Amino acid sequence: MKNKILQFKTNINCASCVASVTPFLDNAEGIENWDIDTQKRDKILTVMTEGITEREVIKAVENAGFKIEPIK
Repeated sequence: MKNKILQFKTNINCASCVASVTPFLDNAEGIENWDIDTQKRDKILTVMTEGITEREVIKAVENAGFKIEPIK
Protein backbone atom coordinates (compact mmCIF):
# COMPACT_ATOMS: atom_id res chain seq x y z
CA MET A 1 0.00 0.00 0.00
CA LYS A 2 1.29 3.44 -0.93
CA ASN A 3 2.23 5.76 1.93
CA LYS A 4 -0.13 8.64 2.47
CA ILE A 5 -0.74 11.42 4.95
CA LEU A 6 -3.82 11.39 7.16
CA GLN A 7 -4.92 14.37 9.26
CA PHE A 8 -7.31 14.50 12.19
CA LYS A 9 -8.76 17.04 14.61
CA THR A 10 -8.18 15.93 18.21
CA ASN A 11 -8.43 17.12 21.80
CA ILE A 12 -4.78 16.27 22.48
CA ASN A 13 -3.73 19.69 23.73
CA CYS A 14 -0.64 19.53 25.98
CA ALA A 15 2.67 17.74 26.48
CA SER A 16 1.10 15.41 29.04
CA CYS A 17 -1.64 14.45 26.56
CA VAL A 18 0.97 13.82 23.86
CA ALA A 19 2.88 11.61 26.31
CA SER A 20 -0.32 9.66 27.03
CA VAL A 21 -1.11 8.97 23.38
CA THR A 22 2.50 8.28 22.30
CA PRO A 23 2.62 4.56 23.19
CA PHE A 24 -0.69 3.95 21.39
CA LEU A 25 0.51 5.59 18.17
CA ASP A 26 4.09 4.29 18.41
CA ASN A 27 2.84 0.72 18.81
CA ALA A 28 0.23 0.94 16.04
CA GLU A 29 1.23 -1.20 13.08
CA GLY A 30 1.55 0.79 9.86
CA ILE A 31 2.54 4.27 11.08
CA GLU A 32 5.80 5.62 9.68
CA ASN A 33 5.68 8.76 11.84
CA TRP A 34 3.21 11.14 13.41
CA ASP A 35 3.02 14.66 14.87
CA ILE A 36 0.46 16.70 16.80
CA ASP A 37 0.30 20.49 16.43
CA THR A 38 -0.90 21.46 19.91
CA GLN A 39 -0.49 25.17 19.09
CA LYS A 40 -3.41 25.27 16.66
CA ARG A 41 -7.00 25.43 17.91
CA ASP A 42 -7.98 22.15 16.23
CA LYS A 43 -4.97 20.21 17.65
CA ILE A 44 -4.12 18.59 14.32
CA LEU A 45 -2.67 15.07 14.32
CA THR A 46 -0.75 14.29 11.13
CA VAL A 47 0.08 10.64 10.43
CA MET A 48 2.41 9.39 7.67
CA THR A 49 1.06 5.93 6.97
CA GLU A 50 2.77 2.69 6.08
CA GLY A 51 -0.45 0.79 5.54
CA ILE A 52 -2.54 1.77 8.58
CA THR A 53 -6.10 2.81 7.83
CA GLU A 54 -7.88 5.96 8.98
CA ARG A 55 -10.16 3.79 11.17
CA GLU A 56 -7.16 2.13 12.86
CA VAL A 57 -5.61 5.51 13.71
CA ILE A 58 -8.93 6.66 15.18
CA LYS A 59 -9.18 3.49 17.26
CA ALA A 60 -5.63 3.91 18.62
CA VAL A 61 -6.29 7.50 19.70
CA GLU A 62 -9.69 6.63 21.18
CA ASN A 63 -8.08 3.74 23.10
CA ALA A 64 -5.73 6.33 24.63
CA GLY A 65 -8.82 8.22 25.83
CA PHE A 66 -8.91 11.12 23.38
CA LYS A 67 -11.42 12.43 20.86
CA ILE A 68 -10.46 12.36 17.20
CA GLU A 69 -12.17 13.02 13.88
CA PRO A 70 -10.80 12.89 10.34
CA ILE A 71 -10.30 16.08 8.38
CA LYS A 72 -11.93 15.67 4.98
